[in-house]
Amino acid sequence: MDEMEEELKCPVCGSFYREPIILPCSHNICLACARNILVQTPDAESPQSSRASGSGVSDYDYLDLDKMSLYSEADSGYGSYGGFVSAPTTPCQKSPNGVRVFPPTVPQPPAPQQHLLPQPGSLPPIPRNSCITCPQCHRSLILDDRGLRGFPKNRVLEGVVDRYQQSKAAALKCQLCEKSPKEATVMCEQCDVFYCDPCRLRCHPPRGPLAKHRLVPPAQGRISRRTSPRKISTCTEHELENLSMYCVQCKMPVCYQCLEEGKHGTHEVKALGAMWKLHKGQLSQALNGLSDRATEAKEFLVQLRNMVQHIQENGVEFEACLVAQCDALIDALNRRKAQLLARVNKEHEHKLKVVRDQISHCTVKLRQTTGLMEYCLEVIKENDPSGFLQISDALIRRVHMTESQWGKGTLTPRMTSDFDLTLDSGPLLQTIHQLDFVQMKVPAAPMLQLEECCTQNNSATLSWKQPPLSTIAVDGYILELDDGNGGPFREVYVGTETICTVDGLHFHSTYKSRVKAFNASGVGQYSKTLIMQTSEIAWFTLDPASAHPDIIFSNDNLTVTCNSYDDRVVMGNSAFSRGIHYWEMTIDRYDNHPDPAFGIARADVLKDVMLGKDDKAWAMYVDNNRSWFMHNNSHTNRTDGGIAKGATIGVLLDFTRGILIFLINDEQQGPVAFEGLEGSYYPAISLNRNVQVTLHTGLPIPDFYTPGEADPNGSVC
Repeated sequence: MDEMEEELKCPVCGSFYREPIILPCSHNICLACARNILVQTPDAESPQSSRASGSGVSDYDYLDLDKMSLYSEADSGYGSYGGFVSAPTTPCQKSPNGVRVFPPTVPQPPAPQQHLLPQPGSLPPIPRNSCITCPQCHRSLILDDRGLRGFPKNRVLEGVVDRYQQSKAAALKCQLCEKSPKEATVMCEQCDVFYCDPCRLRCHPPRGPLAKHRLVPPAQGRISRRTSPRKISTCTEHELENLSMYCVQCKMPVCYQCLEEGKHGTHEVKALGAMWKLHKGQLSQALNGLSDRATEAKEFLVQLRNMVQHIQENGVEFEACLVAQCDALIDALNRRKAQLLARVNKEHEHKLKVVRDQISHCTVKLRQTTGLMEYCLEVIKENDPSGFLQISDALIRRVHMTESQWGKGTLTPRMTSDFDLTLDSGPLLQTIHQLDFVQMKVPAAPMLQLEECCTQNNSATLSWKQPPLSTIAVDGYILELDDGNGGPFREVYVGTETICTVDGLHFHSTYKSRVKAFNASGVGQYSKTLIMQTSEIAWFTLDPASAHPDIIFSNDNLTVTCNSYDDRVVMGNSAFSRGIHYWEMTIDRYDNHPDPAFGIARADVLKDVMLGKDDKAWAMYVDNNRSWFMHNNSHTNRTDGGIAKGATIGVLLDFTRGILIFLINDEQQGPVAFEGLEGSYYPAISLNRNVQVTLHTGLPIPDFYTPGEADPNGSVC
C-alpha cells in the first residue's frame, strides 16, 4: 500500500488528488492545480482554438493528431493544435515535486458596462485563449469555451484516494467483540466482517464451509470493501444525462444526447458495460505480465542484495590476502636486509683484521730495525779498529738485508678503507612501483552460441563466447570432439578465434563437442556438451585438387572427361569411413568402346593408370559387353552386360558389412565385389578422352538392398 501512495499524489502540489481531472494525454491533475498552471496566450485567435471550440471534435483527438510532444525545451515555448505560442513572462514557482507552477493569470478588467461577476459557488471565469500544459509529459493544449469543465473527472482515482485515506486514518476494530472491541487482525471477504484473533477462532473456525473463505489483512479488506454504492456517472456536457455508451474512436464515455447531436455519428459506439468488462479484462491481462516482471525484479533485487553481502565478504577476504602478501614481501625484504647486513659486517671484520695484522707485523719489524740502527750507531762509536773490522762485514750484511725487507709493497696498505659494495636497488624499486593486480584466475566456461552452430554434409561449425559478466583475460580456446561413435574426446582446434569449422567428419554420425578457455593461470572449465548430427546422405563433388592434370571438369565439378588416350584417375572431395553410401554416374559420351573404371580408392592411389591397377583402389571396369572387378591388378568375376551412352553406373558402399556392390542401370552387376573393407575411402573414377561421365550424389539406398549379412554365395540378403 505504501508503494501505491505515489500514484495517488498530484504532480503539481505533491498532495493527494482533490477533484482530479483527466487531461487528453491520460495524465491526472487536481482541478485547483490545473487553474494554477493555466497560461493565457496572445489575443490573436489561433486556427486550432477555433477548431477546438467549434468543430465538435473531442479533445482526445489530440493524441492521434500529434504523436510528438508539442512542448520543446529548445523553443522554451508551449504549443497548441495549430503550432507553438510564446513562452509566458509570468514568473514561475516550483511545486514540491519540482514541476513549474505559474500563478493564475489575472484577467483584464472588463469594460465598466459589463459588470461580470462570478456566481456564488461557481468557478471564476477562464480567460480566453488559455493554455494548459501537462506537468508530466509537457504536452500543451489551448482550452475551448468549456474551459476546465471540458476535461472529464477521474472519479475512480478520487474513490481510491478516499479509501486509501480512510484505511490510513485509524486502526480497524473487530465487529464481533461485545465490550471494548479489539483491533481487527483479519477480514473475511465472503462474510464482509472484521475479526480479532479470539473472535476469528470462536466465530470463524477454518473448517467446514468456512475453510474456503478468504481472509485478508484489515487494511487490504478496507480498501477492497466499498464504503458507498457505485455512483451513476453523468455526462460532462449534458449533466442530466447518464453515461451509457462508449465511443471507441474518441476513447470516452458518452450519453444518448451526445449521439443524437451527431458529435459521434460516424464513430464506432459500444455499450458502456461491455467496454467496462472488456477493458477490465485487458487491464487484468496486462497486470499479469507486469506481475511477472515485478516478481523477476524482486528476485533480481534479492540477487543484488546477496551480491552486496558477497562483495563485502570477498572484499574483507581480499584485503586480508593483500595484507598477507605485502607482509610476506616485507618479511622477505627484511630477511634479505639481514643477509646483506651480514655480508657488510663480514667485509668490515675482514678489513679490520687485515689492517690490524699489517699494523702488528710492521710494528715488530720497525722495532727490530730501530734496535739494529741503534746498535750499529754504538758500534761506529768504538775506537778499536781490529774489533770493528771483526763485526763490520756482518753488520753491513744485516743492514742491507733489513733494508731489503722494507722493499716495495711493504709500506703499502694491504686493504683499502672503502667498501667495494654497492646495493643495486633500482630493479627492486621499479618492481615495487610496477606491483599491481593481475588476473590470476582461470577463465570461466565458454558459452556455445547455439544459433550459430550447425552441421552441413560432413562438416560442423561451432561458435562460442565468454559469459557476459566475465572479466577474466583469455589467451585462447581449445575445441574438442569425440570420434562420432561415443569414443574419447580429442583436440581439433587450439587458438584465439571463437568460431571453427571442422571438416572431414563421418557421415551419418553423432558427435559430441565442447570447448574450454585458457590463460596464463591455467585451463578453465568445459562448456556444456553440444551434440551434432552429420548428414545421413552424402553430397559431394569431384575434386580438381587431387585429380590428374589431364582431367577436364565442368558442371560445377560434377562432369568430367579427359584430354588423354590413357586412363586418368579423379576422386571425390569427401571420404567415407562409416555408414552406408550410394552414388551414381551417368555416361554422357561413349566412343570407340573404352573401358572406364568406377569404385573407391585411398588418398594416395596412382592417378596415371586404370583404377584398380594398384593396391590402393577397388574398382569395376566395364566396356560395351562385359565387366570385371579389379584390385591390385587382379581381375575377377567377369560378368556379361556392358554400358553405352546414357547408361547409369551405381556404387553401393556399406561399412556396416564392409562390402562394395556395383550396379548397371539399377541392376546389381555380379556378386558382392569386395568384402572386408575398413578405413577411409574416396569415390573414384578412371577414364580417357573417349568417355564423359556426370556424378549424382545425395541418393537414397536402392530399394532392392536390405542391410544384412552376405550369404556364402556372395549375393545380398
